[in-house]
Amino acid sequence: MIIDTHHHYWDYNPVEFDWIDDEMATIRRSFLPEDLKTTLKDTNVTGVVTVQARQCLEETDWLLKLAAENDFMKGIVGWLPLAAENIDELLTKYSSNQWLKAVRHVVQGEPDPEFILGKEFNRGITLLKNYGLVYDILIFEHQLPNTIRFVDQHPDQQFVLDHIAKPRIKVNAFEPWAKNIRELAKRENVSCKISGMVTEADFKSWTEEQLRPYFDVVLEAFGPKRLLYGSDWPVCLVATEYANWLNLVKKNLAQFSAEEQDMILYKNAEKAYQL
Repeated sequence: MIIDTHHHYWDYNPVEFDWIDDEMATIRRSFLPEDLKTTLKDTNVTGVVTVQARQCLEETDWLLKLAAENDFMKGIVGWLPLAAENIDELLTKYSSNQWLKAVRHVVQGEPDPEFILGKEFNRGITLLKNYGLVYDILIFEHQLPNTIRFVDQHPDQQFVLDHIAKPRIKVNAFEPWAKNIRELAKRENVSCKISGMVTEADFKSWTEEQLRPYFDVVLEAFGPKRLLYGSDWPVCLVATEYANWLNLVKKNLAQFSAEEQDMILYKNAEKAYQL
């Protein structure tokens, strides 16, 4: 059994998905639950956690509706305006929906390097634990130092780091990412998704050997109790097929016992997101 903790859906239009550039032309189309179901047919993936791709309440509403209609969707990571004055009211409303497991903000896209330390944003974060909601951290590696400060303000909040903090694999940059990821991993309330790595490398020329050092660092830093499998489908398709990525993850997990592999492949997902 496997639970994929990171994938997206979208009904493609060029305005809302302008980040899909010419280099990513293969994913310039709609990707919906039936497409993912077909993709998962010959894998052992039986459940998924769907992650927001647009920062609007309309996106969260849409994903919650899809989750209610599709058995294999076990929960969603939605978006809520965490810095809004009425965030408490919105959390009360949305947390009553059984499919909402976590929220996320695209911090990697914020021009202000101090955004993640902002007062209003952090007021919203402090409320999440009252509603049993996880916060998914989406950052680039250069944002790790401020992210560590951010996490330290919320010792009782559960966090899940997306895409191993997006190291600059394309140029084989290893430090200071490795030092900072090890530091972040000392916080027991932070888990990490093994996802999004192939798209931080060169889409066409990445190699397993190139990715291995990055795998090694997160496997050691977070250990089998705080790692989760994610595909980042359909974004991953610009660099590899779904099954190829899953097999590569399994290959790198072979050093762990069968029980530990199960933790990473589905048990930690069930626990972290209360599936």
